Amino acid sequence: MRLPRTAHTDRPWRIHEIAGEFTVEDVWALPTPGGPDDLGLLVRQIADGIKGGVNGEGLVSRVLFAVRWKLGALLGWDKPDTGIGTRRPSLRDRMPADLREGPRGPDLGSSPFTSLYEREDEWAAEMGNKTVHGVMHIGWVPDGSGGYRGQMAVLVKPNGLFGTLYMAAIKPFRYVGVYPALMRSIGREWQANAAGRSVH
Repeated sequence: MRLPRTAHTDRPWRIHEIAGEFTVEDVWALPTPGGPDDLGLLVRQIADGIKGGVNGEGLVSRVLFAVRWKLGALLGWDKPDTGIGTRRPSLRDRMPADLREGPRGPDLGSSPFTSLYEREDEWAAEMGNKTVHGVMHIGWVPDGSGGYRGQMAVLVKPNGLFGTLYMAAIKPFRYVGVYPALMRSIGREWQANAAGRSVH
């Protein structure tokens, strides 16, 4: 379920300290019911999905991601010299000492994402290319009925006019093809993992 931006901005997340100029593009409630200490399980699930490829289902989602990466390869959007640490500094450079010295979060392999930090109730990872500097933020929040669930926010800082136009152009495709498939996949895998944990 898509949530209002205030579902992210009104919470005292540490990401606000280092990404104040980023726009909160999307906020989603994740279908991942659990207990108060289950964020780590969700982070590992998402990290495995990122390292293993697109964590989505369905032809539309796969095609959209395939087209995006192909375009990026053809137009040079995702070259190493366009990413974090080259074209623009990492958000880690502005993190306060307690975050920088604390747990960083999982290694995301050769994916475009790099973990920034992980706490008991939030995890953040960043990526960058010629179009945008982006942050994926995963929080763990009360669900209103005594349990907890994940919440995903996508924060972006477009690179100039081209980046702004690119983000506007892909918005309908994200809502129609990418996010619905992603939510279903995350929920299905969470339920499967929960069943496996209950067996053991």
